[in-house]
Amino acid sequence: MSLPMPPTVDLRRESVDEVLDRVEWSLQVRLDRETVVCKRRSVGARTDRDTWVRIERRGFDRIGAQGWNGQEAAATLSGIVMPRWHAGFVWREWQDAVMWRADEMDLVTASPVGRGAHVIEDPNLPDRWWTALNSSLDALAAQSTPRAATPDTETISQELVTATIQKASSERVDTQVDEWTPAHADLTWANVTGPEFCIIDWEDWGMAPRGLDAATLWGNALAVPALAERVWSERRPDLESKSGRLMALFFCAKVTGPHAHAEDPRLEPARKATARLMAEIRSS
Repeated sequence: MSLPMPPTVDLRRESVDEVLDRVEWSLQVRLDRETVVCKRRSVGARTDRDTWVRIERRGFDRIGAQGWNGQEAAATLSGIVMPRWHAGFVWREWQDAVMWRADEMDLVTASPVGRGAHVIEDPNLPDRWWTALNSSLDALAAQSTPRAATPDTETISQELVTATIQKASSERVDTQVDEWTPAHADLTWANVTGPEFCIIDWEDWGMAPRGLDAATLWGNALAVPALAERVWSERRPDLESKSGRLMALFFCAKVTGPHAHAEDPRLEPARKATARLMAEIRSS
């Protein structure tokens, strides 16, 4: 049975005052309205407890059988530089097939490395940043979870990997994933801070093909060759594994595939990387 499709809403263009009032009452916290940040489907604000509250609106079609508590579930992880989770609250929007979730967590004062998912200038991150990235991703991969990762709110699977790669190219390679490990699943430059390192926004984490996080960070640095090379060098064991190369190809396929944008600064580097990755996968 297909799930009902909720109406499309852009929270940047809608009043969220009633939502903020409800969150304040439920979490017994006061939100600083001067710090409210609205994105397409989420809202965040600082509190009078010097914490941060993230609020997200999600349709039933984007909430799978495992539920929708990634931030809360991530509180069980260890060895990772991330905000500590404090409390959460969920409610249903009864007139539509929509749910809202608010999570209170530690306030992170460092800024995201990127204003968006990708970067177009080298952020010149210090060596300690890369050390923290490596230790956090290694610690994450060493843990276990029954959760399935949901990059772009879509559950990742062998079928999704194969279909995404095949839609972007008429050439065929072996797309069978041979290793699965826990992943953040949205490791863009907007979800890592710098120069003080921290990984934020854990709502979609879970099991994924090895190398998904490294490939996501690498791919979103393709417009800055030196930065992309640094990511590849730092995460070489992941990215040069079979599944890691597939994840790099998977990322490139999203950039170069049916929904490619001519103005995307990652487009041409992704096309060149695709040719290289195809050849490497065939010869491995």
